[in-house]
Amino acid sequence: MKYSIITVKDIYAIGMKMSVNFQTMHIEMAKLARAFMPRRHEIINRIGTHAFSIQDYKQQHFKTITPESLFDKWVAVEVTDLNTVPKGMESLTLKGGDYLVIDYKGTVADFPKIWQFVLKEWLPNSEYVIDDRPHFEKLPETYNPQNQINEETVWIPVKKVS
Repeated sequence: MKYSIITVKDIYAIGMKMSVNFQTMHIEMAKLARAFMPRRHEIINRIGTHAFSIQDYKQQHFKTITPESLFDKWVAVEVTDLNTVPKGMESLTLKGGDYLVIDYKGTVADFPKIWQFVLKEWLPNSEYVIDDRPHFEKLPETYNPQNQINEETVWIPVKKVS
Protein backbone atom coordinates (compact mmCIF):
# COMPACT_ATOMS: atom_id res chain seq x y z
CA MET A 1 0.00 0.00 0.00
CA LYS A 2 1.54 3.31 -1.09
CA TYR A 3 1.45 6.02 1.58
CA SER A 4 3.19 9.19 2.75
CA ILE A 5 3.02 11.83 5.47
CA ILE A 6 1.89 15.19 4.10
CA THR A 7 1.74 18.43 6.08
CA VAL A 8 -0.91 20.87 4.89
CA LYS A 9 -2.32 24.25 5.85
CA ASP A 10 -6.04 24.63 6.55
CA ILE A 11 -8.24 23.30 3.75
CA TYR A 12 -11.60 24.98 3.13
CA ALA A 13 -14.61 22.97 2.02
CA ILE A 14 -18.23 23.67 1.13
CA GLY A 15 -20.81 20.94 0.98
CA MET A 16 -23.59 19.13 2.77
CA LYS A 17 -23.53 16.99 5.90
CA MET A 18 -25.69 14.67 7.93
CA SER A 19 -25.34 12.80 11.19
CA VAL A 20 -24.74 9.05 10.66
CA ASN A 21 -23.28 6.01 12.34
CA PHE A 22 -21.28 3.16 10.82
CA GLN A 23 -24.44 1.06 10.42
CA THR A 24 -26.32 3.70 8.41
CA MET A 25 -23.39 5.47 6.76
CA HIS A 26 -23.54 3.83 3.31
CA ILE A 27 -27.28 4.35 2.85
CA GLU A 28 -27.17 7.93 4.13
CA MET A 29 -24.01 8.72 2.15
CA ALA A 30 -25.77 7.75 -1.08
CA LYS A 31 -28.65 10.13 -0.23
CA LEU A 32 -26.22 12.89 0.65
CA ALA A 33 -24.23 12.46 -2.57
CA ARG A 34 -27.43 12.48 -4.66
CA ALA A 35 -28.43 15.78 -3.01
CA PHE A 36 -25.03 17.46 -3.28
CA MET A 37 -23.32 16.31 -6.48
CA PRO A 38 -25.82 17.86 -8.94
CA ARG A 39 -25.42 21.19 -7.07
CA ARG A 40 -21.61 21.21 -6.71
CA HIS A 41 -21.27 23.50 -9.74
CA GLU A 42 -23.10 26.25 -7.80
CA ILE A 43 -19.91 26.70 -5.76
CA ILE A 44 -18.06 29.50 -7.52
CA ASN A 45 -14.64 29.38 -5.86
CA ARG A 46 -13.95 25.67 -6.25
CA ILE A 47 -10.41 24.29 -6.43
CA GLY A 48 -9.95 21.37 -8.83
CA THR A 49 -12.54 18.81 -9.85
CA HIS A 50 -12.23 16.38 -6.93
CA ALA A 51 -14.81 15.92 -4.20
CA PHE A 52 -14.33 15.14 -0.52
CA SER A 53 -15.99 12.45 1.56
CA ILE A 54 -15.39 13.69 5.11
CA GLN A 55 -15.91 12.03 8.48
CA ASP A 56 -15.98 14.40 11.46
CA TYR A 57 -15.96 12.30 14.61
CA LYS A 58 -16.39 15.48 16.70
CA GLN A 59 -13.26 14.82 18.76
CA GLN A 60 -14.44 11.42 19.98
CA HIS A 61 -11.36 9.35 20.68
CA PHE A 62 -11.11 7.03 17.68
CA LYS A 63 -10.57 3.91 19.80
CA THR A 64 -13.86 4.45 21.66
CA ILE A 65 -16.09 4.77 18.61
CA THR A 66 -18.68 2.00 18.28
CA PRO A 67 -20.88 1.03 15.29
CA GLU A 68 -23.65 3.12 16.91
CA SER A 69 -21.56 6.26 17.53
CA LEU A 70 -22.88 9.29 15.69
CA PHE A 71 -20.60 11.46 13.58
CA ASP A 72 -20.97 14.00 10.78
CA LYS A 73 -20.56 12.72 7.24
CA TRP A 74 -19.90 15.34 4.58
CA VAL A 75 -19.84 15.43 0.81
CA ALA A 76 -18.00 18.58 -0.19
CA VAL A 77 -15.57 20.27 -2.56
CA GLU A 78 -12.43 22.25 -1.87
CA VAL A 79 -12.65 26.04 -2.16
CA THR A 80 -10.32 29.04 -1.97
CA ASP A 81 -12.32 30.69 0.84
CA LEU A 82 -15.59 30.42 2.74
CA ASN A 83 -17.04 33.79 1.70
CA THR A 84 -19.79 32.49 -0.61
CA VAL A 85 -21.77 29.45 0.55
CA PRO A 86 -24.79 28.49 -1.58
CA LYS A 87 -28.15 28.19 0.17
CA GLY A 88 -28.65 24.75 1.72
CA MET A 89 -24.91 24.12 2.00
CA GLU A 90 -22.43 24.58 4.84
CA SER A 91 -18.74 25.33 5.21
CA LEU A 92 -16.02 23.41 7.02
CA THR A 93 -12.37 24.14 7.73
CA LEU A 94 -10.17 21.05 7.77
CA LYS A 95 -7.46 22.14 10.19
CA GLY A 96 -3.95 21.93 8.87
CA GLY A 97 -1.35 19.53 10.15
CA ASP A 98 0.11 16.14 9.35
CA TYR A 99 -1.90 13.53 7.47
CA LEU A 100 -1.13 9.93 6.64
CA VAL A 101 -2.11 9.87 2.97
CA ILE A 102 -2.81 6.48 1.40
CA ASP A 103 -3.34 5.90 -2.30
CA TYR A 104 -6.16 3.38 -2.52
CA LYS A 105 -7.26 1.42 -5.57
CA GLY A 106 -9.88 -1.26 -5.04
CA THR A 107 -13.46 -2.12 -4.25
CA VAL A 108 -15.70 -0.51 -1.66
CA ALA A 109 -15.85 -3.90 0.08
CA ASP A 110 -12.05 -4.01 0.42
CA PHE A 111 -11.81 -0.49 1.86
CA PRO A 112 -11.71 -1.70 5.52
CA LYS A 113 -8.29 -3.23 4.74
CA ILE A 114 -6.91 0.31 4.95
CA TRP A 115 -7.91 0.49 8.62
CA GLN A 116 -6.42 -2.92 9.32
CA PHE A 117 -3.15 -1.70 7.81
CA VAL A 118 -3.21 1.62 9.72
CA LEU A 119 -4.21 0.23 13.13
CA LYS A 120 -2.27 -3.06 13.10
CA GLU A 121 0.83 -2.26 11.07
CA TRP A 122 1.50 1.40 10.43
CA LEU A 123 0.60 3.12 13.73
CA PRO A 124 2.36 0.62 16.03
CA ASN A 125 5.56 1.02 13.99
CA SER A 126 5.42 4.80 13.62
CA GLU A 127 6.01 7.83 15.80
CA TYR A 128 2.42 8.97 15.22
CA VAL A 129 -1.06 8.65 16.73
CA ILE A 130 -4.40 9.54 15.16
CA ASP A 131 -5.27 13.19 15.72
CA ASP A 132 -8.72 14.54 16.62
CA ARG A 133 -9.45 16.22 13.29
CA PRO A 134 -11.78 15.17 10.48
CA HIS A 135 -10.69 12.29 8.25
CA PHE A 136 -11.39 12.53 4.53
CA GLU A 137 -11.09 10.89 1.17
CA LYS A 138 -10.24 12.86 -1.93
CA LEU A 139 -12.35 11.43 -4.76
CA PRO A 140 -11.59 12.08 -8.45
CA GLU A 141 -14.34 13.29 -10.76
CA THR A 142 -14.58 9.71 -12.13
CA TYR A 143 -15.34 8.17 -8.72
CA ASN A 144 -18.55 6.15 -8.55
CA PRO A 145 -19.31 3.71 -5.71
CA GLN A 146 -20.98 1.46 -8.31
CA ASN A 147 -17.65 0.99 -10.11
CA GLN A 148 -15.99 -2.35 -9.49
CA ILE A 149 -12.63 -0.60 -8.89
CA ASN A 150 -12.15 3.01 -7.76
CA GLU A 151 -9.11 5.11 -7.00
CA GLU A 152 -8.99 7.67 -4.20
CA THR A 153 -6.62 9.14 -1.64
CA VAL A 154 -7.38 8.56 2.03
CA TRP A 155 -6.30 11.34 4.43
CA ILE A 156 -5.98 10.32 8.09
CA PRO A 157 -5.03 13.10 10.54
CA VAL A 158 -2.00 12.16 12.61
CA LYS A 159 0.31 13.86 15.09
CA LYS A 160 3.65 12.89 16.50
CA VAL A 161 3.65 11.17 19.87
CA SER A 162 4.79 13.77 22.38
